[in-house]
Amino acid sequence: MKKNKFFVYLLKCSDGTFYCGYTNDIENRLKVHNGEAGQGVGAKYTRGRRPVTLHYCEEVADKSSAMKREYELKQLTRDQKENLVGADL
Repeated sequence: MKKNKFFVYLLKCSDGTFYCGYTNDIENRLKVHNGEAGQGVGAKYTRGRRPVTLHYCEEVADKSSAMKREYELKQLTRDQKENLVGADL
């Protein structure tokens, strides 16, 4: 079943770094990043930085918008990312 919603997200890794990505299934993607049984290996970057936690998620209209927004978020400085996710860091 094809999902129509896309999400752009920021994860905080166990070493304090951020990881940005997009998906059409945020719950499953978080499980994959954390390497939960049967969920694959996730992104190479997050494999050695588990556990990861979701700190920001934004719904976008389509895959193209998700890719554009992901690029925009990746251009932010660390301070700008921290401001985006809030003061809970």
